Amino acid sequence: MAASAPRLKYTAVTGFFKHSDEPAIPSFESITLPGLGLIDRAYETDDTFDPRREKQPWERFVHYLGHLNSQGATADKAVAYKLIYAARHGEGYHNVMEAKVGTVEWEAHWARLDGDGTTTWSDASLTPTGISEARAIQVFWADAASSFKLPLAPRHYVSPLARCLETCELAFAGLTVPDTPVPPFKPIIKELVRERLGVHTCDRRRSRTWIAENYPLFAFEDGFAEADELWNPDVRETLEEHAARVEGFLDNLFANDRSDIVSLTAHSGTILALYFAIGHPEVRLAPGTVVPVLIKAEVVE
Repeated sequence: MAASAPRLKYTAVTGFFKHSDEPAIPSFESITLPGLGLIDRAYETDDTFDPRREKQPWERFVHYLGHLNSQGATADKAVAYKLIYAARHGEGYHNVMEAKVGTVEWEAHWARLDGDGTTTWSDASLTPTGISEARAIQVFWADAASSFKLPLAPRHYVSPLARCLETCELAFAGLTVPDTPVPPFKPIIKELVRERLGVHTCDRRRSRTWIAENYPLFAFEDGFAEADELWNPDVRETLEEHAARVEGFLDNLFANDRSDIVSLTAHSGTILALYFAIGHPEVRLAPGTVVPVLIKAEVVE
């Protein structure tokens, strides 16, 4: 019998980004900070990597992150670190309707419908504002990579819902940075990073065929089904269940992706579930926002 994979515990690592100290209250929504809010601080690797203090903070942080992973690989109890650039999709038509009718009415009635006869929000698409927000993400990456030496993620992961696919494509396809190689654009679609499942039609995905026809640059994870097998019209996922699903994504990520840095285009609920799973303050994100999330994974007995 094959040995089972070791169980991993995931923990948010703070003290590196200003985002970690933002208020975790419903009335506050984080926005993308210049340079992703990396704190200019010292690292134990600075004396050898940057003895003359000539390098930029992102260059020193990336070197330190590699150092942490090198140390973790040789430790008695394996430890690994990943930095996730987590992006919330731009504004969708479901967001507009919820703002119009209020959250109570949205949850009680409208979220269960496909639309109102004028607007459709089942598997909601981006609004014109959402499209602008997604395009602004690409401008951010180009500027941050050039001005801050912020490294671009070599791998992109994305929810299969239309608003995330559209955001990811607008943010990364065709991205160019002067004098900087840009990784190939081939995002991997992952079911586990979908929004909270059930009841809300905006969170019911379209078919694999529709996705393949409309987003040919994207790759499906192994076993991606033709029809949506996860969404239930009568049962809404709990935060704890959502967090467990996101932990499954982390299990797969740490087991199969050796990159120190990856990007994730997902949903406000999914990012809150990620925070819940790793013990990060549950800071809400405005549409089209990108935040850094540094995660430590360690084997537990």
